[in-house]
Amino acid sequence: MAKPLVAIVGRPNVGKSTFFNKASGRRISIIEDTPGVTRDRVYADVEWAGKAFTLIDTGGIDPKTDDVLLKQMRRQAEIAIETADVILFFCDGREGQTADDLDVANMLRRSKKPVLLVINKIDVRAQSDNVYDFYTLGLGDPIAISSVNMLGLGDLLDEIVKLLPKSDDGDDENEQEPIQVALVGRPNVGKSSLTNKLLGQERTMVSDIPGTTRDAIDTMLVSANGKRYNIIDTAGIRRKRAVEDESLEKYSVLRSIAAIGRCDVALILVDAADGVTEQDTKIAGMVHEEGKAAVIVVNKWDSIDKDTGTMEKKRREVLEALKFMDYAPVVFISALTGQRVDQVLKCVDDCYEQSRKHVSMGALNDVLQDAQAQLQPPVMGGRRLKIFYMTQVAVAPPTFVMFVNDGTLMHFAYQRFLENQIRKAFGFAGTPVRFIIRNKDEKDE
Repeated sequence: MAKPLVAIVGRPNVGKSTFFNKASGRRISIIEDTPGVTRDRVYADVEWAGKAFTLIDTGGIDPKTDDVLLKQMRRQAEIAIETADVILFFCDGREGQTADDLDVANMLRRSKKPVLLVINKIDVRAQSDNVYDFYTLGLGDPIAISSVNMLGLGDLLDEIVKLLPKSDDGDDENEQEPIQVALVGRPNVGKSSLTNKLLGQERTMVSDIPGTTRDAIDTMLVSANGKRYNIIDTAGIRRKRAVEDESLEKYSVLRSIAAIGRCDVALILVDAADGVTEQDTKIAGMVHEEGKAAVIVVNKWDSIDKDTGTMEKKRREVLEALKFMDYAPVVFISALTGQRVDQVLKCVDDCYEQSRKHVSMGALNDVLQDAQAQLQPPVMGGRRLKIFYMTQVAVAPPTFVMFVNDGTLMHFAYQRFLENQIRKAFGFAGTPVRFIIRNKDEKDE
C-alpha cells in the first residue's frame, strides 16, 4: 500500500530543505542560502512512532512572480499540495509574517487539506514571541521549531503522525520490489520530458534552459500490468571543468552519479541531432563501470529528417561510438510527441531480467568447451593458456570466475571472444558481464 504523502511548502528560503534532510536522516535536498535552490519535488520515506510516510520537499512559492522558472517551481508546489495527505506550511520566524505568507495561506485553505503551520528559525527563547504574529493566518496553532538546531522536530513529527490517514491492515511482504531506473545524460537531452511522459503527469520541471533539474528526483510508477518502477530523474552531467567553479551544480552532478550507483537499469539519453558526444561516452562509461544494465535512448527523433534506413544507420553509429557498450539496446523516441516511449519500459524489463540471469555450471562449461574447440586459447612465451572450468558467482552484473593455469596468459581479445560466445548462447543483452581470472594448480585438476 502506498505511504501517505506529507508536503513541505512555503516561500523561498524559509528552511524547508533543512527540515526535510533532518527528518529523513540524510542529506537529500541541496541546501544553500539562495532562494530557489530546490526547484522540483524531492521525496524521502520517513518513519516516526511506528508510522511510515513519504515527505515531499518543494521549491519556494512566489505567488506574484513572472519569472519562468519561479512560475514552474510554484506549479510543482501546487502539484505537491494536490497530491498530499498532510501539508506543512513553513514560515520564517526571524523575518516575521509577510504578504506572500498570507497569499500562500489562502492557497492552502482552498486545498481543504490538513495543514500544520510551522514557524522555523526559532533558535532561542527570545524569538518565541514572534510566533504569535502568525495566528492571523488563520491556520491554527503555530508550531515553533529550529530545523538547523533540531529544536521542536519531535513535536512536529508527533503532530504529523496524528493527521496521517488511517491505513488498512494489509500484507505487503509479497509486493514486488520496484525496479530502480535512472535517467542520465547531458543537460537538455530530454530527461525530465521523458520522465513526465513515462509517468503521464507533470512530475518534473521541463524547460529549454540547461540545468533546470538540480536534484535526483525519485517517483514511483506502477504500470498497467502491476510492475513497479522507481523513476529517478537526474541533473544533466556536464564536463568536469565546466562545473568546478559552481558548487551548487557540482553537488547536483554528484547526485546524478550517485543515482547511477543505486539504479538497476540506466536510461542513457542521447540527443538525436548531436549524436554521441564525448560527454555522452563518459556518462555511458560510468554506467558500464558500475556494472549497471543499460538502455541507450536516442531522444528528439522527431527532429531528424529521415529516409529508408536512417534508423539502422544511426543505430550503427551509436553502437560504433559506444563500442564498449555494444550489448545495450538502442531505442529511438520522441519524449515530446510520445513516439515509441512505450518501448522504453519494455527494454527496462528485458535488461533487468537479463542482468539477473543465472546459468548453471554444466551449461556454462559446455559452451566453454565448444568455444575452445572453435578457437584455441593463446600461447605466450611458449606456454598455452589452459582454462579448467568456469562458474557464475554473481548477478547484476553477471559475474563469472574462470580457473586457469596462469592468468597472465589470458589475452583481452580471447576473453572478449569467450564473452561473445557466452552472450550468443545465453543472451545477457543489455547488461555488462564481468570475468574474474583465478590461477589453479594443474595437479589439483
